[in-house]
Amino acid sequence: MQGRIALVTGGSRGLGRAICKVLAREGASVAFNYLKAEKEAQEALAELRASGARAWAFKASVLDKAALDEMVRTVEREACAPIDVLVNNAGTGQVVPLALMEESDWDGMMDTHVKGAFLATQAALRGMIRLKRGRILNVSSLAGVKMMQAPVHYCTAKAALKGFTEGLAKEIGRYGITVNCIAPGILDEGVSVNIPPANREDFLRHCALRRLGTTHEIAEVVAFLVSDRNAYMNGATVVVDGGV
Repeated sequence: MQGRIALVTGGSRGLGRAICKVLAREGASVAFNYLKAEKEAQEALAELRASGARAWAFKASVLDKAALDEMVRTVEREACAPIDVLVNNAGTGQVVPLALMEESDWDGMMDTHVKGAFLATQAALRGMIRLKRGRILNVSSLAGVKMMQAPVHYCTAKAALKGFTEGLAKEIGRYGITVNCIAPGILDEGVSVNIPPANREDFLRHCALRRLGTTHEIAEVVAFLVSDRNAYMNGATVVVDGGV
């Protein structure tokens, strides 16, 4: 990924931070946004720069269109090149049954995962179209592609990313831009920490490897999916769950 300019949404901690580290190791310049985790964001930025990578961190919501547009303009101006890799990773978790769910809970989940991916993609896409090259990867979840015990609004939002991937892949493939999706199983960090113990144990019983995945393992797959080594996969959802 030498010479690539990557943007990772929600990159200050958990899976997003792991993705930033692996992309930087592979030679990419890496920008990420964050919303609340100021301390973790500055630590992640220092870590990336200490590794020798060119890196940027922006405090901006994926729901703030103006902030996303400005973030993309800043990176492209300082990098002297358009962003050509986008990883839509920003997400949130909440454990609540549908019968007790507030309308605001539903809207918040759908906004962060789905509208956030739409806005971030729209902000970065123009540069990719000009380049006639690009890689977009949406981070879904096993809960979005298989029937499993998980909050309904989370399952719905993650399933929507699969449809977003397929529709967009068909629309922009003619520009040399691929769009794929990754669906991790339960991991040792990130939103997975909110999963009730009984659900975690049920996953482990059904997982052939009998363990949780790590954010680093998922980040390694992400790096392949957005690299030039993966030039012909498009519109696909790759499940990485240890064999469930």
